[in-house]
Amino acid sequence: MRGQLLRLLGDLPDQTEIQAKTLKKEEKDSFILETLLLGLNGIEPVPAYFVKPKQAQGKLPVVLYCHSHGGRYERGRKELIEGAEYLERPPYADELTSLGFAALAIDHWAFGDRRGKTESEIFKEMLWTGRVMWGMMVYDSIRALDYLETRDDTDTARMAVLGMSMGGLMAWWTAALDARISACVDICSQVDSETLIKTQNLDRHNLYSYVPGLVKHVSTAQIQSLIAPRPHLSLVGTADKLTPVMGIDIIEKSLTSVYKEKNAGERYEVFRSHSGHLETAAMRQKAIDFLKTWL
Repeated sequence: MRGQLLRLLGDLPDQTEIQAKTLKKEEKDSFILETLLLGLNGIEPVPAYFVKPKQAQGKLPVVLYCHSHGGRYERGRKELIEGAEYLERPPYADELTSLGFAALAIDHWAFGDRRGKTESEIFKEMLWTGRVMWGMMVYDSIRALDYLETRDDTDTARMAVLGMSMGGLMAWWTAALDARISACVDICSQVDSETLIKTQNLDRHNLYSYVPGLVKHVSTAQIQSLIAPRPHLSLVGTADKLTPVMGIDIIEKSLTSVYKEKNAGERYEVFRSHSGHLETAAMRQKAIDFLKTWL
């Protein structure tokens, strides 16, 4: 199934040696911040932030932090440091480093310092030229894991992925396609494709996530089944119109069965909050506890 998914993601670049340049290294209140420029895809450089605790020694567990969309194209990787209006405080850079973890966040296509062409223009150009925007975004995330493997301060046997909304989609796609991910946490991103069609909610999601032909071949639950038996936590809002509850129910039922078949039922959980498209305090605590347990 992974091979089929990769084919659906369009013409992906050849994997070349990872290039990395450190532009700046700063000492913040509670962590060290590195501003990086990474060569991941052979097409355009990828700005990134890497954070780790001030007193860090040896190899650290590391979280690939996937930023959200929210119509805030200027934010991108800065979400790791600054947070967002729909995320709990403190920002995840402070939260994760306080737990003794390192974290990496990259700007995805059309976001942060990669603005220049709009999301719509990138999507259309890639469609015409045999590429898929979502495929190229996922590719950069997978290559970001390759970059982490080049560092001597990260324990790549303990790599998690975490994100909200678009970042949550990126989290479970990346975990599904790359077995190096040890644990996955996604927030407000349990989007069942067939349910979106049935409930006429396609326009609630931006162009970036649409993969040509995807629904003909696999369901959302089938993609996420590739994460099993690795730990997977989904945090969802029952009033979140971007993730209809009917679809959440379908995914949870399917994945619960998959994890039970693999004798790993305790490694999968869907936590429901009576909220909309936002991270609640209860969700944040769940995410922290989950990472402390499994990472």
